[in-house]
Amino acid sequence: MTATTPQPQSEGITNDDLRPTTASERTFTGWDIASLWIGLVVCVPNYYLAGSLVDVGMSWWQGVLIVVLANTIQLFPLILTGGAGAKHGVPFPVLARASFGVRGAHIPAVLRSLVACGWCGVETWIGGQALSLLLYLPNPSFVADFACFIVCFAVQLFITWKGVHRIRTLERHAAPLLIALTLALFAWAYARAGGLGRMLSLPSRLTPREFRSLLLPSLTANIGSWSGLALNIPDFTRHARSQSDQALGQAGLPLFMGAFAFVGLAVTSATEPIFGRLISDPIELLAAVGGGFFVRLVAVSGLCLALITTNVAANFVASANTFISLAPKVFTFGRGALLTAAIGVAFQPWRILSSSDSFMYTWLVGYSAVLAPISGIVIVDYYVLRRRELNIDALYSNSKFGDYYYSKGYNLGAIAALVMGIAPVIPGFLHKTKVLRDCPEVFVGIYDNCWFFGFFTGGTLYWGLSLLFGGGGGAGAETGDSLVADPLLRRVDS
Repeated sequence: MTATTPQPQSEGITNDDLRPTTASERTFTGWDIASLWIGLVVCVPNYYLAGSLVDVGMSWWQGVLIVVLANTIQLFPLILTGGAGAKHGVPFPVLARASFGVRGAHIPAVLRSLVACGWCGVETWIGGQALSLLLYLPNPSFVADFACFIVCFAVQLFITWKGVHRIRTLERHAAPLLIALTLALFAWAYARAGGLGRMLSLPSRLTPREFRSLLLPSLTANIGSWSGLALNIPDFTRHARSQSDQALGQAGLPLFMGAFAFVGLAVTSATEPIFGRLISDPIELLAAVGGGFFVRLVAVSGLCLALITTNVAANFVASANTFISLAPKVFTFGRGALLTAAIGVAFQPWRILSSSDSFMYTWLVGYSAVLAPISGIVIVDYYVLRRRELNIDALYSNSKFGDYYYSKGYNLGAIAALVMGIAPVIPGFLHKTKVLRDCPEVFVGIYDNCWFFGFFTGGTLYWGLSLLFGGGGGAGAETGDSLVADPLLRRVDS
């Protein structure tokens, strides 16, 4: 097809970190992507999430059922959004320009980045607590905890500074070790509890009505745990060799999460017969296990490795790419990672982790309400309106004649759909955080189902507004094969 847009004006909206990947840079195999997911899944927050399901009264099988179902549902947006990255070689902040506009894309990118910054803080705070445990600080002051927190951030920044390919190397070598450490933890609980029967003997402490009331918010929380990565997965799949590599590499997510959740649920349940009380916090469990310095060293090292492989890949990459897209002349990947760490501190993660309820039903459910409509809008735009074709020139052009310039760089239809997808969730969130004492049941129900509500509402409204007023699936679908002379912007076909 022949290009219909003028020569792109790319100054200020791209740099080498945002350009489409070349053929030589597309080296991630299906195993590389599966290794990435193993490294992401085997992490402390996922253990904490599984343990929290037991903590609120569920049995192990109820918890595993929720985890597997949630991750099966989330697999669809992951593969769909990842497909755009694999085909066109663009990261999420650039892909979002097709639906939100070359300037409007900063809105979803910043929202995703803020969630990533918050997660960076949460994961690193856990790592700091583990470091305190290794240093024999059983009752450390906040100052000591905070110092360990900063040290953990410094280690992750060192790994992140050189970019995504160093992360790939880390994930590939870490995956087998993390599997071995997970099995070792399960074997310890099996031996101490006296067999699998005692490990899984803890019954549900919920009545059928109580379980039904927790089912949807717990499902939403588990879906929400990956809703951020479901947006920025193109940051990784843009390096995939093919569509089959990215799809098959991700297909194991429900199995990986189900297996790790089973270990987390079984070990948490085993703490009842072992210690006489439930321990869902893995740091508290490590302190209770004891075993001397060597055991403590191995356990804390494994915990920190799990933390780093998740945090660096899932959060630093997404946030750093966003800051690059906001100011390509100012930010490199390393500088974006540094700002991510600073904002992560400002989130005060010690408050997020103050209880299972705060972690699951405020943090995880709350931010999924913001990200789900973005996911719905991006998928509808790419698959329904544009039929998987993009004008790569226009994605990197701030010309007012570009296909994705819309109204002064903003697609008002996408922004309106995003606002309408988020607004009905706010009353329920304020009620959950006790800002509102009274709230109609309809808004409580919307909040409990906010990922489903936001995903389908955002996508449907965007589709309807695009049909009514235009703005999606226009010329970009007709000029997707154009090339430009600038090698920074040249498209590489899959």
